[in-house]
Amino acid sequence: MAEKTMEVKESFLVGLAKVENMEELEKIRVEYIGKKGHVTELLKEMKNLSNEEKKTFGQAVNVLKNEVNDMINAKREEIKQKEIELENSRMPEFDVSIPANLKRGSYHPITLVQRQCEEIFKSMGFTVEDYSEIVTDYECFESLNIPKNHPARDMQDTYYLENGQLLKSQTSAAQNAIYKKYKDALYNEGKAIKAIFPGRCFRNEATDACHENTFFQMEGVMVDKNISISNLIFFMKTMLSEVFQKDIKVRLRPGFFPFVEPGFELDISCLICGGDGCPSCKHSGWLELCPCGMIHPEVLKAGGIDPDEYTGFAFGLGLTRLAMMKYGVKDIRDLNSGSLKTLSQFTDDK
Repeated sequence: MAEKTMEVKESFLVGLAKVENMEELEKIRVEYIGKKGHVTELLKEMKNLSNEEKKTFGQAVNVLKNEVNDMINAKREEIKQKEIELENSRMPEFDVSIPANLKRGSYHPITLVQRQCEEIFKSMGFTVEDYSEIVTDYECFESLNIPKNHPARDMQDTYYLENGQLLKSQTSAAQNAIYKKYKDALYNEGKAIKAIFPGRCFRNEATDACHENTFFQMEGVMVDKNISISNLIFFMKTMLSEVFQKDIKVRLRPGFFPFVEPGFELDISCLICGGDGCPSCKHSGWLELCPCGMIHPEVLKAGGIDPDEYTGFAFGLGLTRLAMMKYGVKDIRDLNSGSLKTLSQFTDDK
C-alpha cells in the first residue's frame, strides 16, 4: 500500500510542476484532495486491510493529504507573488523629484475608519492581515461550511469569473488561510489566534441608501481554549466605544450564518436619526453593523484546528456602514461616487 501512496504523490508533484495559474491550481487541488480526488480514493482501499494495516495506511494517507495541501498553499502564494511582480512591472514610472502638493487630496472616510479600527484592535493584541480580492470557491464558501449547491449561497449574489474564481463577497474568505497560518503557534506555543483582515467585497446588490455592490468589511477572529460569547461582546463594545468616543446603544439578535453557531446580528442605534427611523436604517431606528458568532466546528476543522480542544468567535464589521454612522453620511452611494464636494470635508482629518 505504501507504493500506492508514493505513486499518487509522484503523480501530484509532476502535475503541480506544470501549474502556471490559479485556475490550473484549483483543478489539481480538486483532482487530488477533493471529495473524489486521488488521495481521498486511497481511503476506500482500507476495507480489504487488517486492523493494524488500516491504522498504518490511514496515517500515511493523512500525511500525504497534509503534504499535498501544504504544497498547494505554497504554490498559491508563489503564483500570487508572480502576479504582483507582473503587475508592478507594468506600472508607469513616476518622477519622484516633482515637489508634492501637500494640500491636494484627502483621506477617504472609510480609510480613516479602517485605520482607527486597526489601531484599536492592535492595542488589544490583534494582528492585521491582508487578503486577495479574487479568491477561489473553496476559500469563499466550501471552507466556511457552505458546500456547493447549498441554499445559503443565495444570501450572496456573487460575481463569478470565467476562470472559476470569484470576486470576494465577504472578508470571511480569508478565515481558512488565517487558521492554517497561525495554527502551529496555537498548538505549540499556546498563542491565541487573534487577527483582523479588512478588505473590499463585491455583491450584485440592488443599490439604495444603505446597500452598495462594492463595500468594505473588517473580519476578525479569535481562537483559543474556553473562548465564549462574552469575549465577543467585550471586544465589540470596546471597539465601538473607542470609535465613537461615547457609549453606543447596541442589541444582539439571532442570525444565521453557516460559518458560526450560534450566530448573531449586532445592531447599533442609528446615529443619523437618533433611532427615530430614516432611509439609512430602513426606518427601523437600527442599523445592522456586525454579523458575528462562535466559529462553527466544521470551519475550525477545515483550518486544521481541533474544535473539541479550541473554540473561537468571528465577526464581520461593516466599515462602510461604520463610516456612515461616524461621519453622518446619509447615503452609502456617496462614498463610492468620487464626489469631491462630499469627500473634501475630510481633508483636514488625518
